[in-house]
Amino acid sequence: MKRAYNFNAGPSALPTEVLEKAQSELLDFENTGMSVMELSHRSKEYENVHHTAAHLLRDLLNIPEDYDVLFLQGGASLQFAMIPLNFLDEGKVANYILTGSWSEKALKEAKFIGKTAIAGSAKESNYTFIPDISSLQYNEHDSYVHLTSNNTIFGTQWHTFPSVSHAPLIVDMSSDILSRPLPVKNFDLIYAGAQKNLGPSGVTVVIIRKELLKRNVDHVPTMLRYQTHAEKQSLYNTPPTFGIYMLKEVLQWLKNIGGTEQIAERNQTKANLIYGAIDESEQFYKGHATKESRSLMNVTFTLPTEELTQQFLSEAKEKGFVGLNGHRSVGGCRASIYNGVPVEACEALADFMHSFYQTHR
Repeated sequence: MKRAYNFNAGPSALPTEVLEKAQSELLDFENTGMSVMELSHRSKEYENVHHTAAHLLRDLLNIPEDYDVLFLQGGASLQFAMIPLNFLDEGKVANYILTGSWSEKALKEAKFIGKTAIAGSAKESNYTFIPDISSLQYNEHDSYVHLTSNNTIFGTQWHTFPSVSHAPLIVDMSSDILSRPLPVKNFDLIYAGAQKNLGPSGVTVVIIRKELLKRNVDHVPTMLRYQTHAEKQSLYNTPPTFGIYMLKEVLQWLKNIGGTEQIAERNQTKANLIYGAIDESEQFYKGHATKESRSLMNVTFTLPTEELTQQFLSEAKEKGFVGLNGHRSVGGCRASIYNGVPVEACEALADFMHSFYQTHR
């Protein structure tokens, strides 16, 4: 079977080695005579999977001891509401930095809970850049500051994060977690849906400073309290067991190839290939993001006409490329090159882009 060149924005490509390992264990996990999907979440075999996944994540990101690692459900979208429910105090403000659609959605949910503010925004440019850190506006009433580290639709990414001392700094890292080394101690809460760099959809990772768990949240429903899940090690209710098993295998794969430093080098190589094809095309391909804000996870670009765009996508599909359609708010094309996308796929795409340009310029 020939594998597709998978550039889907999410759910996205998983490492072939991980899929093969899951396939080999699908019917009989560790001599239990059952699939991991059939095991009780209270069994010792599953609990080993669960705790190994948390340990691997701590190891790969050098997560300090004063942080908890949680495995939740509901995707990053549920976090948009959980965060203000737990941390937006009456009379205070939730301060959001807008860099794309997902940060807008996070702000929208916070508005249901309490007062909000916008510390900075790139909306007027249709999110072509990340706001300059010096331009961000905070105030003494901030309950927390929120940002989205990578923007899948617009193809922008924070390469230097703001330093926030007056309030907790919360970041949605759904689309670039584990793509590079990360100073976890600079953040108070990190959350990420799994379906880009961590595994299949269905699991959300939360890394939270334990100090935040001491707050009084008696007004918050039980399942929406971070305390509930921290106290029960994410086993308060039945977790998404297969998703966490796959998460463990992805983390083990990443550790085996050298961790975040090695994957960061690989991701830079992949991005250079595709951005190189864009930059060498004499404006035939135009990147949506400014060069200093370019994402290493999502490369967005347009062609001279809609007709050429459709022809590009059609020919790409015939050659085995999947998921290259751009989001409707940007148009054009998008190549999502998360950790699981191999260098060879990016080489093939860059070659196709060069060839298409030579034919149609």
